[in-house]
Amino acid sequence: MTTPNVAVRVPARAVLAITMASFLGFVAFLWPFVVAPGTFGSTQTPPLMFGVLLLLVLAVIFAEIADGRIDAKALAMLGVLSAINAALRPLGAGTAGIETVFFILVLAGRVFGPGFGFALGCTSLFASALLTGGVGPWMPYQMFGCAWIGMFAGLLPKVRGRAEIILLATYAAVSGYFFGFMLNLSFWPFSLDPTSSIAYQPGLPALEQLHRYLTFFTVTSLGWDTGRAVTTAILVTLAGPAVLGAFRRAARRARFRAAPTFTTPAVDASAGALARTEHGDQSCRGSGPTTQPETPTHPLIP
Repeated sequence: MTTPNVAVRVPARAVLAITMASFLGFVAFLWPFVVAPGTFGSTQTPPLMFGVLLLLVLAVIFAEIADGRIDAKALAMLGVLSAINAALRPLGAGTAGIETVFFILVLAGRVFGPGFGFALGCTSLFASALLTGGVGPWMPYQMFGCAWIGMFAGLLPKVRGRAEIILLATYAAVSGYFFGFMLNLSFWPFSLDPTSSIAYQPGLPALEQLHRYLTFFTVTSLGWDTGRAVTTAILVTLAGPAVLGAFRRAARRARFRAAPTFTTPAVDASAGALARTEHGDQSCRGSGPTTQPETPTHPLIP
């Protein structure tokens, strides 16, 4: 069993920040059921206010994650996958809710870890919004929804083989419905005539409000979300093994956050002593008196 090569490590302080941000995110999505009637003067005020709040929360989380805990290789991988998702989104968000963004998001979160999945969900939706002109008050909600999907994909149980593909395909289908269910809450309170039987009505009990919303979701969004769920599950089933293998090979070669090691060359004590001895002998020979060699004489020469 090998230790997973997590691209973005999330320490305890960042985990606390993400937990608190997720709580605020759920409040921002579920405000029609938790905010008391009459708190806001208009039903259009809360989505805008919570949208700005979510942007600030995401900025804080990115600061926590990137504070020396994401290296250049992980940043490069994040940029490449964000660009791929941004390019794929205009090709899929068309007929019958066909969506291709969650396919890469689920598999990348699975391989590179929950911190990377959270960051990829945010950057993918932000880049695609800039590319397609989809910047608006709904963008922070979309970013947060995709960030949750990528993060929870990295927290799934560790299984391999066919069981892993079944697990990821099931999760991809559930996440497709989850994304649609949560995103509709961002515009449901002001998208219908207040006199409609499925419109948001301030002052109603929470259960009756939930019944109205479930009816609205079933009538207007369930078919679209089914297309997203089926498309993502099929993509994970068919291309998941190959893409997971490619991501894992890239993670192994990248060795994210590998700590460099520096070693000093070992000095052989015996070799050093021998060198010092030879140096001492040469010094001794060089410091002695110099004598001229005797000239040999021939016996016949006086």
